[in-house]
Amino acid sequence: MFSEPSLSRTAALISTCRDAGFFVATAESCTGGLLAALITAIPGSSDVFERGFVTYSNAAKIESLGVESRILEQFGAVSSETARQMAIGALLHSKANIALSITGIAGPGGGTPEKPVGLVHFGMARRDGAIITLEKRFGDLGRDAVRFAAVMAAIELLVEAVQGV
Repeated sequence: MFSEPSLSRTAALISTCRDAGFFVATAESCTGGLLAALITAIPGSSDVFERGFVTYSNAAKIESLGVESRILEQFGAVSSETARQMAIGALLHSKANIALSITGIAGPGGGTPEKPVGLVHFGMARRDGAIITLEKRFGDLGRDAVRFAAVMAAIELLVEAVQGV
């Protein structure tokens, strides 16, 4: 299902997390669980993968992760503010040390001039209090390519975060 390079990089993430004693949680919207699927495709991932949340709708973001409705109303589901709250919510609703969130517009529709297809926001929260957000604009590569690019960017963000501890 996944390419050998993506599996290899994810295996390295799992090894790094295992060595650091880190447990990971994910909160996904536009990727629909693909990040969790990639992580769990690696044998032994249960040593480090705590849980994943697929919160595709705004209601799911509110109910499962505690994203504030005012954030969704003011900034939209695809925003750094929402990604931040998704990551914090995943951390608070799990026993993970680090949580990563993804929310974006994979296409083919749904884009606007301000928020085009290919726009993805990431959030990362760690138990030590570190919180970051990141915006990537992958372009209108097609739905599958945007989703896969977001998943691989998330793997790299997690690797960097765990190695930086």
